[in-house]
Amino acid sequence: MKKIFYKIRTLSAVALALIMLGGCSDVLNEQPRSKYDPNFLKTQSGIEGALTALYAHLRDTYGQGYYYNNCETGTDEYTFAQSADGNFKDADLSGNGTLDATSSRADVLWGNAFGYINTSSDVIENATAAGFSESLISEARFFRAFDYFRLVQTFGGVPLDLGAGILKFNSNPSRTSVRNTVPEVYTKAIFPDLNTAITNLPDNPRVTGGVCKNTARLVLAQAYLTYAWWLENPNSIPTYPECNRTDPDGHDAKWYFQKAYDLALDGIAHPGPFALQPTFYDVNLAQNDRNSEWMLWADHTESSEYYNGSSLTYGSGGAPDNFASWMVSWNYPNMQAKTTDGKSFNPVRREASQPLGRPWTRMAPVQEVFTKTFADKTMDSRYDGTFTTVYRANWNKDTQYAGATATNANGLSIAPGDAVLSFVNSDNGITYPSGAGDDGIGGGTLPNRADYVVGPSGISRYMYPMLWKIGPYRTDNGTGLGQPNAGSTRPYAILKFSEFYFVAAEAAVKLNMNTEARNLINVIRARAGKWRFSNADNTTKIEDHSAEMVAATPSTITINYLLDEMSREYFGEGHRWFDLVRTQTWAERAGSYTIAGSATGDHTPVIYKRTITKENYLRPIPQSQLDAMQMAPDELKKFQNPGY
Repeated sequence: MKKIFYKIRTLSAVALALIMLGGCSDVLNEQPRSKYDPNFLKTQSGIEGALTALYAHLRDTYGQGYYYNNCETGTDEYTFAQSADGNFKDADLSGNGTLDATSSRADVLWGNAFGYINTSSDVIENATAAGFSESLISEARFFRAFDYFRLVQTFGGVPLDLGAGILKFNSNPSRTSVRNTVPEVYTKAIFPDLNTAITNLPDNPRVTGGVCKNTARLVLAQAYLTYAWWLENPNSIPTYPECNRTDPDGHDAKWYFQKAYDLALDGIAHPGPFALQPTFYDVNLAQNDRNSEWMLWADHTESSEYYNGSSLTYGSGGAPDNFASWMVSWNYPNMQAKTTDGKSFNPVRREASQPLGRPWTRMAPVQEVFTKTFADKTMDSRYDGTFTTVYRANWNKDTQYAGATATNANGLSIAPGDAVLSFVNSDNGITYPSGAGDDGIGGGTLPNRADYVVGPSGISRYMYPMLWKIGPYRTDNGTGLGQPNAGSTRPYAILKFSEFYFVAAEAAVKLNMNTEARNLINVIRARAGKWRFSNADNTTKIEDHSAEMVAATPSTITINYLLDEMSREYFGEGHRWFDLVRTQTWAERAGSYTIAGSATGDHTPVIYKRTITKENYLRPIPQSQLDAMQMAPDELKKFQNPGY
């Protein structure tokens, strides 16, 4: 697993894991070792360890809160929140910091991907001689292509030669490097590896969570789609290293849009073990994790720290913890109510449950999310299935206060399970206090309601609906609050079967196939109209608005409409920056946003402008990488992306 880049972990420092390929087990059996030499990676045990490491490495990036920031902050979904540091303010591009080679948290991807690309190359080169089948080797081909795909979207062209030749396993550190062009990365690495993987991977994963034929189909369809946009380049976004936007194989953008469309339809027609869940709520319900819609995930578990990859009792704030949900959780335990004898206390305690979790207040959704993206909160279940909008009393789960009731808004009583604070759908009639108010957080009141309220225009950097869909979940809380300070033990979803429909619909729009695009997106919208539970009301809700949702779909499907639908479907899942960059709509859609301030009780909306340059459509090569290479100053300057 040793690699070209000096600052990134070398073979002797990485704990590889072994997978038991035989026997009756259907899950990964990780057995870490502390030190290896390159010759070991040519043996059967070394190849087994390398294959398992490729799955384990997903935890180093997905669910990592700072990489999550890189994928969301500065888009039309998120801005920085009240407790944000420079990692988040820099990424927002709104004049509160500067995104550069030192501050960009795309370094998380750069720092992890190349080592595992090299591990994949080890498997591809040596596994046959060690007695492994091509189907197993194709798992490594998938991961090499998958990592290169994320890299080329983020940085532009990246090195294919890690020190031993193009796509060769390298066992000697190198202090020099050359970046390949974007077409070279796609046509020499991504497309060939994924096509081979599709041919040789099984229809069904060999282990739970393993990659299979349709997983490779989805990533290849996404890669074809992204490369087609790159070839077309409708908004003249610069590329780097500089090259002509021509395909080495002589194909044009339309050809690749067609390939993306055809392959996505093939994935839908040959789903293997995958299928859409019956409701949107089911897709993200923690008790239903690893469901049939999930195609790839970074795995975690509460059953063992060893297999979880991190502590079950405290969070490190770093990989491999899954702590993305912390970033988008505000400090809700600050809210106050009164005991029966008039003393203030916290009625909503920090809890390891999906609506709550550990608050860090680093990222806040912009107000347009609630007034535009999720304008339909009645028929479309995705708003309710995405956010925590009602905060319920849970003081009965600790010893702070033993009373059966407490006094809340308007002097009215609440009990455990009742709403303490609600984000409501209208600003009408809300009276806000001056400053913190009786609830300590500046919540407003509506007549005859015992819960404090905040309307859409009152959403601020201080308080906002949290992201229910990725919130933590434990079965070992008992009657208490559990371990809310630990990283989430839920797996982090990376790829979903529903993405086939969006890839096909987007390609169809680019191919002027409006009927096909509308039919595809209506499959997703019809599912969004089906309810079986209301998070806001905390009760069963059996309603079917599929017909109304389909009827409300525009007759003409545009890229901007699809981007709206993608946000409704995948809000806060780490897709957004990639979607806006691919379609070259980032500056158009996220160039301004509205939110109230960071002070307690600030509910005055302000419009902020972002400066998103064409150079920002690529992230900077990390400064730590440049510092580690022994190259001439002009070579280092050329290695960095323009604008940084």
